[in-house]
Amino acid sequence: MNTLKSNIQALIFCAQAPVAIEDLQKCLSEVMQYEVTISDVLESIEEINEQLAADDFAFQIYAIGGGYQFLTKPDYQDAVGLFLKQKSKRKLSASSLETLAIIAYKQPISKSGIEQIRGVSCDYAIQKLLEKELIQIKGKAETIGRPIIYGTTQKFMDYFGINHLKDLPQLKDFVSEENAIGEISEN
Repeated sequence: MNTLKSNIQALIFCAQAPVAIEDLQKCLSEVMQYEVTISDVLESIEEINEQLAADDFAFQIYAIGGGYQFLTKPDYQDAVGLFLKQKSKRKLSASSLETLAIIAYKQPISKSGIEQIRGVSCDYAIQKLLEKELIQIKGKAETIGRPIIYGTTQKFMDYFGINHLKDLPQLKDFVSEENAIGEISEN
């Protein structure tokens, strides 16, 4: 199984995006020349992560974006964040971020649907989000005029570090409970 773990590490390390468990299993079965099960792969990933849990390692294998990827541990978030901030001067503008949030929560949604929520034109923001591959055209709506509808991409999931759309923050995560109706004041 040591060779299996080494191959898993090599495959995940060389991948530019999260690797699906099924892809790992198929490739490993072919390389190892015996049937490697998904449970074998998951068990090996768990063993690798146990070894990487030591403070000597700044990274670990995480389940993200529908697959597995090497990422730095949260303890190094400040250093990595500063490095990436310095390296990437091209941030999302406020209008692009608003447009992206609407698409993420309301997808699939048309440009007119986005503009109706935002109250302003979003042509430029949509174009920039398409260029950055954070959104994609999902097809055409079954309404009059068949407008193009947009949705988020796998790159969006990776960029924001989420595994599924259900992992997006919900409104209740932002609402302060101190203003809840029906609470009794201690005055």
